[in-house]
Formats: sequence, structure tokens, C-alpha cells
Amino acid sequence: MSEFEKVETDVHIKASPEKFHEIWCSRTHHIPNVSPRNIQGAVLHEGEWGTVGSVIFWNYSVDGKPAVAKEVIEAIDQEKNLITFKVIEGDLLDHYKSFKATIQVTGKDEGGGSVVHWTVEYEKLHNQIPDPHSLLQMVIDLSKDIDAHLTDG
Repeated sequence: MSEFEKVETDVHIKASPEKFHEIWCSRTHHIPNVSPRNIQGAVLHEGEWGTVGSVIFWNYSVDGKPAVAKEVIEAIDQEKNLITFKVIEGDLLDHYKSFKATIQVTGKDEGGGSVVHWTVEYEKLHNQIPDPHSLLQMVIDLSKDIDAHLTDG
């Protein structure tokens, strides 16, 4: 019997929590332009950008391999700079019964900048499925690309 598991990571960035959160909420369609090696497409299928219940179709790469995911925005908290995506279709569901990613951005107390906290919760189809560490590395790289775009532009 499978259990829910999770992996987490923090990415330290220079951008403000609000700017980073805004990219994920209302400017999601720009992410492929900002990090084309990680994200090749982000297309709104239902709803509106930045609203709970909206459905986004992603084309992305992990370890150089193309993949797709259809995700629904499950939660948005503007005050906490938090957004949660739940995978409802795509390659990840070949290995996981459920898969959810939460991004929360908080400001640093000293020196400016922010910390992007990624939480990936999942339930494996069977015990031989590896934990999604490659995907976690991809979102670390993606976060750094977005930060560079926000702070250099």
C-alpha cells in the first residue's frame, strides 16, 4: 500500500516574494520565455491566469527528456505568496497516483531577497518508483532562471 510522501527544497533568490509569486499567478505564460531549457510551454486550458480552478497545460523537460502535465490551480494565497498546483493528467501520473506542487515565497529578514520553498507531495504507484529528485532539481534551476529574469530585467 502506497503512502503520501513529500520532498522539499529552498531556493534563495534576489527578487521580492511578490514579484516571484506574480510570475506563477498572473504571468505564467511568460515562464517558457524565461526558462526555455526547463519549460517549453504553458497554455491556459480553462479559467483565467491566477485563479483557483484554472487548468494549465505544461510542456517541460526533466533530465533532458520532454514531458507534459495538465495541472489545476488548487490554491492561491496572495498574502502568503503561495500557489498550489495539482497534476490531473500527464507523464507524472504514469508513476504517481497523485502529484501536487506548492510554491511559497517569503522575504528574508536580512539582506533583502527571498526564499522560494518548493513542496512536492506525491503517492507512488508502487515502491520501485523513485522519489522525484530530478523534478526537484528542475524547479530549482527554473527558480534561478526566473530570479535572474526578475532582477536583471
